[in-house]
Amino acid sequence: MSKAFAENISSYSKWSENRTSPATDEDLLILCEKFSQFEVPVNVFLQAVAIAAYDCASAFRYADNYLTVLKKEKKPKNPLLKWKHKHEFENN
Repeated sequence: MSKAFAENISSYSKWSENRTSPATDEDLLILCEKFSQFEVPVNVFLQAVAIAAYDCASAFRYADNYLTVLKKEKKPKNPLLKWKHKHEFENN
């Protein structure tokens, strides 16, 4: 009976989605490429690699969240200010 129960548990899709797998070498290269496009502190990169050692998907979510926040911080808050500075250089 326990064998049948174990088979039912493994076939249950909700439980099988929660399984974690460590990152492969190829996954780590892709993660490095993501971070190489921006100036990222070393501790953030090392944290992502440490997460990837246990859960590849979580490491990519961590990287995506960090890069999203980083992109938002670099955007000017008021697009008119960006246009104004561009226009000032054209007049000089």
